[in-house]
Amino acid sequence: MSTNKILISGVVAGVVTFLLGWLLYGMLLASFFEGQTGSAQGVMRADDDMVWWALVLGNLLYGVLLAYVFGKWANISTPSTGATAGATLGFLLAASWGLVYFATANIMTLTGTIADIVVWTVISAIAGAAAAWMLGRG
Repeated sequence: MSTNKILISGVVAGVVTFLLGWLLYGMLLASFFEGQTGSAQGVMRADDDMVWWALVLGNLLYGVLLAYVFGKWANISTPSTGATAGATLGFLLAASWGLVYFATANIMTLTGTIADIVVWTVISAIAGAAAAWMLGRG
């Protein structure tokens, strides 16, 4: 698979990840996650204090990771296989870092950690479908 195709697919998946993160974390579930903070204080940034370049770059890099794995290693090029692979990768990544953070820091409750894993798995499934769809286009 060509590098250009992987990069374009990665950007599309990264944009999908960013937009879904804004919708789910920033809008629909914001108050839920605010109620799931642990005893750590001052951890979450206010909207005015967000480091937007880092947030955008992080989402784009995640999209490129999905596209790279799909295009170079797994030969995934249909939305259904992309959604399955994206959900699997997203679940494993979110569960691994979420449970380590839960075990070592007072950032989030167990309920919040589990919800975060579920939300990131859903976002990853949709981003994976988008990445694979772009990779499978003529």
